[in-house]
Amino acid sequence: MSTRTYHDPLHHGITLDSNIPEESMIMELIDSKPFQRLRRIRQLGPAFLTFHGAESSRFTHSLGVFQIARKALKKLSRLDKKLNQSKGKLYAAALLHDLGHCPLSHTGEEIFGLNHEQWSANLIKNHPEIKNSLEKYQKGTSEDVAELIQGNYESDGIIKSLISSQLDCDRLDYLLRDSYSTGTQYGQLDLDRILSALTITPDRSLAINPKGIMAVEHYLIVRNLMYRSIYNHRLNEVCTWLLETLIRAVRKLGPNSIWTDEIMNKWLWDPTKIDINTFLQQDDIRIGYHLLRWKERSPKPISELCKRLINRNLLKALDIKDLEKEIQLEALAKARGLSEKIGLDPDFCCGIRQQSLYGYYPYKGGLRIWDGTNLKAIEQASPLIATLSSPADSSWLIYPKEIEENLSQSLFELREKSI
Repeated sequence: MSTRTYHDPLHHGITLDSNIPEESMIMELIDSKPFQRLRRIRQLGPAFLTFHGAESSRFTHSLGVFQIARKALKKLSRLDKKLNQSKGKLYAAALLHDLGHCPLSHTGEEIFGLNHEQWSANLIKNHPEIKNSLEKYQKGTSEDVAELIQGNYESDGIIKSLISSQLDCDRLDYLLRDSYSTGTQYGQLDLDRILSALTITPDRSLAINPKGIMAVEHYLIVRNLMYRSIYNHRLNEVCTWLLETLIRAVRKLGPNSIWTDEIMNKWLWDPTKIDINTFLQQDDIRIGYHLLRWKERSPKPISELCKRLINRNLLKALDIKDLEKEIQLEALAKARGLSEKIGLDPDFCCGIRQQSLYGYYPYKGGLRIWDGTNLKAIEQASPLIATLSSPADSSWLIYPKEIEENLSQSLFELREKSI
């Protein structure tokens, strides 16, 4: 069979033709063991505990990014046919950009302290299946694709921007896909309009035609809303805090005091020995199995944390960003004291999670408008986008529901005190 079609809920039929060299390469990469592993990595990490439909994988997302990159190149190559010379590199980078993701996606990255872009590059350059497919297509492709994913590719700014920028193919797919899988409406951006507005400046960089400003404004607002309502949802922050606390406690116990298999042992206590094989054997299934084992046989605090996650008996979270830092710490102290009074260990049920969100970075590869005569930063053409460059901070006080009533009274008193 010379063609293969993946039926995607967002992009519908993603068809590959083995008679086209670049697409034949993509078919080989999809069939490789490292790429198939992405089926076992949830796109949104523990967010399925908040949004029950959030079960899609990095595999489906990566196919979507490839499809958007293919559409973008088709449009841009009408303006500059030389871009087709980089087709294979673009396709491969779009498909493989998440190859090095940890279990539980970005949450796992925080927990284990590994960088998914570095691991993606490592796998691309050193895993035989991946490297051989890329080098068979064209010598030097594996190195170029690794550089593209790490943001170090300087040969073509347009191709680089499609892989890593404030309007790259990755972001366009994950906003649409995550909105779809969580059942929310915030991520409904106008993909076709955005792609049709892409243009090329005289210095051969990516820009937006003025006709696309409203679509890009909408995209940036959508991104801001998705972070506030989904990615930084209070229960997602609770789950991340629980997982971080759990792994920290397990590491503190040491390998002789709790069961782990050989792979998890290296991830927890000997990360310098995480080679390619050890990395690829770690996924959401292995993490989940360890949670089940620890729930049954481990010291009580660790067992209780596992029960909370497995049975979805989550901690509560209260927005305290309006309080000064000193008052926030007082609130945490109150929560810890109240927890101790009812026999709970505050180290395992009380904490603060803080985040800073920028809706738009004007000085980090900012978007530009090109009308054929004038070139200017998009925030100069859009007051709405200019407002998104200010950070939005979040701060959540995490605590057990058993102390909610008493904690509410204490926080009321603290707020009165801060006025």
